[in-house]
Amino acid sequence: MISDIETVKKYLLRLQDQICSALEEEDGAARFNAGAGGLARPRVLSQGSVFERAAVNFSHSVGGRLPTAASDQLSQLKGAPFEAVSLSLIVHPLNPYVPTAHANLRYFVVTGETEHPAWWFGGGFDLTPYYGFKEDAVHWHQMARAACVPFGKDVYRRYKEACDRYFYLPHRGEARGIGGLFFDDLNEGGFERC
Repeated sequence: MISDIETVKKYLLRLQDQICSALEEEDGAARFNAGAGGLARPRVLSQGSVFERAAVNFSHSVGGRLPTAASDQLSQLKGAPFEAVSLSLIVHPLNPYVPTAHANLRYFVVTGETEHPAWWFGGGFDLTPYYGFKEDAVHWHQMARAACVPFGKDVYRRYKEACDRYFYLPHRGEARGIGGLFFDDLNEGGFERC
């Protein structure tokens, strides 16, 4: 199997349900409102006892021309038909000592003039504390490193550096938050591994 968008779609929809359930359980009061629109499945929780607002949104996009930003690294695919699925989340707690968390996962399949469709994963996660505590930052990055270990020695370093570049605020001369992991154009090792 080269790639299978339906497999990724089912996985992301299950993951959306699991994340929403876990956040509702943690909050204890508020529930996610389910929206719908075309190929999207947005979920929003508001004014809870723990979370001011949380969004966990799934989308499925189909297009006739791959957006320029998505093909920067793959110029041979510029303007080709594509399909993409994604899950993004942002969680804003009420307590200012609890950090804001962000994550997104996406999967692209591009059909063009090649024999096989091109595909890749992208995404990442990061943490933005209002008030930073060193032990929280250390723990966050230890867990991120542990998640990367099964995929190779240099994966954490590469994905952390990509996140640090992506979330650098040049106008302020600083990074946004304590960072995390970020990756794009991931297809090394085959579909099942990715």
